[in-house]
Amino acid sequence: MTTYPRKALLLALAATTVAATLTATATANAAAPATARPAPAAPQLDWHRCTHPDALAAQECAELPVPLDYEDPDGRQLTIAVSRIRSDRPGARRGTLVVIPGGPGGSGVQRLTQKGDALRRELAGAYDLVAFDPRGVGASTTASCDLAPEDRYLTSLRSWPGPNGEITENVARSHRIAEACARNGGPELRSFTTANQVRDMDRFREALGERKLSAWGTSYGTYVGAVYAQKYPRHTDRWVLDSSGDPDPKRVARGWLANMSQGAADRFPDFAAWATHPDRDRDRLRLAAAAQDVEPLVVALAARLDHEPRATTTPGVPLTGNGLRQALQNTLYADAAFPSFARLVRAVQDPAGTPVLPRELAAPIRNEDAALMVAVICNDVAWPDASTAAYRRAVDADRARFPLTAGMPVNVLPCSFWQTPTRKPTRITDDGPSNILMLQSRRDPATPLSGGLRMREALGDRARLVTVEQGGHGLYLGNGNACGDRAVTEFLTSGRRPARDTDCAN
Repeated sequence: MTTYPRKALLLALAATTVAATLTATATANAAAPATARPAPAAPQLDWHRCTHPDALAAQECAELPVPLDYEDPDGRQLTIAVSRIRSDRPGARRGTLVVIPGGPGGSGVQRLTQKGDALRRELAGAYDLVAFDPRGVGASTTASCDLAPEDRYLTSLRSWPGPNGEITENVARSHRIAEACARNGGPELRSFTTANQVRDMDRFREALGERKLSAWGTSYGTYVGAVYAQKYPRHTDRWVLDSSGDPDPKRVARGWLANMSQGAADRFPDFAAWATHPDRDRDRLRLAAAAQDVEPLVVALAARLDHEPRATTTPGVPLTGNGLRQALQNTLYADAAFPSFARLVRAVQDPAGTPVLPRELAAPIRNEDAALMVAVICNDVAWPDASTAAYRRAVDADRARFPLTAGMPVNVLPCSFWQTPTRKPTRITDDGPSNILMLQSRRDPATPLSGGLRMREALGDRARLVTVEQGGHGLYLGNGNACGDRAVTEFLTSGRRPARDTDCAN
């Protein structure tokens, strides 16, 4: 029976990464050279009803074998968990839409479970809906670095600096994680790359018997989608990139993380306005009289918790300053999370209060999920050497400019101790069909508009951009607005895009 772990943590965009000498047979970070043997014919998929929790009644699952190493297509195979929801209106069906999750670390199968019903209503049977768990995720082949529990808390993997910006422990932990992954991850871990996810997606297309795919990629999934469109332009139909980051090959992953400082600064005013609205008085969640007072309040509380952690309802896991900062980072993804964070702040302000930790902070992350968080961003691109002095200077400068993120987005990660990738990331260009619609929030905490504009620039006339006047991360059928949703739905169902880049106010 196929089962799935709990939903992989977001942010992927934020993982930590690994170390020095991962010896692996897979050289999977890049496109196979022209001399490589062709991949064997894609197998038939044996579809059956999905058995993971909350699976939709119409959702089917199967397993797709893919090469560990695409330069050795007849060699060892890994398993990719795939899923579909067939169109309930065959007469209206025009193709297949692949849902590409965020992360790295997001489950496509779970994403289809979460969004399948909404997509069916919105797209009116125009597509079979499909998705897959990337290698390393969910029911696909996974790997483990066998990390100690204390190194698998989200506040550890995110490399938050210590009190006053100290990074000595971050350097030691990053080196420790990298060494553990080098010892224990094996060739599977080394094969967890964007390039391989793109190849696996094309194998999935072949197994489905489709000449072309349409796609909806969110967050890190926009980068996967952009790389696929660059590598396989003839196999792309209608392509939606929702909440994109900067695709600059010199700053893939590292740049995404660094941009989170600006993203939090862009987004926090939305929370501050909400937390000072008179309506919050009804639930005792009004944190200040004026919006400009909320950021100093949160920064001061985090600094106090740095030195005086608070006991919580989770035995043995106190709320630290970095715990509060991480909870805020998660909160900024969606307005619906605002009340929970306000209650957490209220509990910290109350000397007799006992804070309730958000679920994602209350326990160590599964070893398999922790490995995936560090592997992809380290395997994809070379990171700077681990110079403690250089990282300390970067953290100090970022803390001063962006107090809410306290230097975390530019801090040292296991990637600085990782084996250098042998191939460079794909450069996204304007060479390809003009069939891409981008959707981007003005105030995105993870992929700020500034990074999305870099993706737009790279794609040139291949894309049109719809900028949404709404805060949050991941817009279509989620945190966006009716105008943005209409633009995506119209494109996917009719092929019509705006004639030029446009804004959506509501």
